[in-house]
Amino acid sequence: QLQFVESGGGLVQPGGSLRLSCAADGFSLSAFAIGWFRQAPGKEREGVSCISSTSSDSGTYYADSVKGRFTISRDNAKNTVYLQMNSLKPEDTAIYYCGRDTGLGYCSFYVADFGFWGQGTQVTVSS
Repeated sequence: QLQFVESGGGLVQPGGSLRLSCAADGFSLSAFAIGWFRQAPGKEREGVSCISSTSSDSGTYYADSVKGRFTISRDNAKNTVYLQMNSLKPEDTAIYYCGRDTGLGYCSFYVADFGFWGQGTQVTVSS
């Protein structure tokens, strides 16, 4: 059975940190581009960060809004992708999802390029 299990969300004060995890079951993460997306209430899902497949040199990419604050990484042995989020801001509040690309292997921030999603984890940044 194919599935993603996301974890690590929660409530944090502005300036704080969280690390999100996206563990895969039933397939190898390293064979796909894996993206982190987020969706705030009333807004469309937007790309936050992406790591390309091993065959695409595991390149990492970030939205301008999180560059320098978020870091994506992958542990192939644990079949897990992480998103380390530092210096969090209230505008980072959203449900965060990890997605698997449709098989291209390279990164994109277009939702349509990702065909398999986790259930999401809530991140709330508030004092």
